[in-house]
Amino acid sequence: MTLEYTVEWTRPETDRPGTPLAVLLHGYGANERDLLGMVPGLPQEFTFASVRAPVPLGFGGYTWFDLDVQRLAYSSSAARNAVEDVWGWIDAVRGQHSSVTLIGFSMGMAMGTSLLRSRPEAFAAMVGLSGFAVDPERGEGLPDYFDDAALAAQQTPFFWGRDQEDPIIPQEMVDYTHPWAHGTVKLTKVLYPGAGHGVVPQEIAHINEFLRYEVLNP
Repeated sequence: MTLEYTVEWTRPETDRPGTPLAVLLHGYGANERDLLGMVPGLPQEFTFASVRAPVPLGFGGYTWFDLDVQRLAYSSSAARNAVEDVWGWIDAVRGQHSSVTLIGFSMGMAMGTSLLRSRPEAFAAMVGLSGFAVDPERGEGLPDYFDDAALAAQQTPFFWGRDQEDPIIPQEMVDYTHPWAHGTVKLTKVLYPGAGHGVVPQEIAHINEFLRYEVLNP
């Protein structure tokens, strides 16, 4: 059964056909409004769709899958189930758009990279911000779900922005994500000192340039 997602769109439905779609995936404890502040600084040729994670946390925020916030521990099986649910929504809307790009912050980057790795051919590009990629061996192993070999062959453009002193994402997650990104995507990696666990104006400007170069004018 396909989940019903709450989605904030930047265009009315009649104006979406034929436009490139950018799917915004927020972080743990946030909601679909969280990343919309970036949109004015990004290419307006896109239709942006900001999707609310389906699991309520009780304080107005949401999560994509269960997470132990003290240790940032998670099960890769839970992440896979969450990704499969989002695929149901993407498949329902993608046909009217010229391409699909993912923009994920924190846990949303984990979701976006997992979507990308499960169907590498489906996306024009991805932007990952202050987050991590899911280790398929964490919790229940998922060695056959991600097709990193196909992703490496395709070399999907990938922008990874973060602060090296991010206080939220553990170093072990960065240590996994770093070689994964260098080995499987066409990587643009930029560090933003002082950003903490957030997104700074310079970063939005760089994302704007990345999307124009890699998606609108490849």
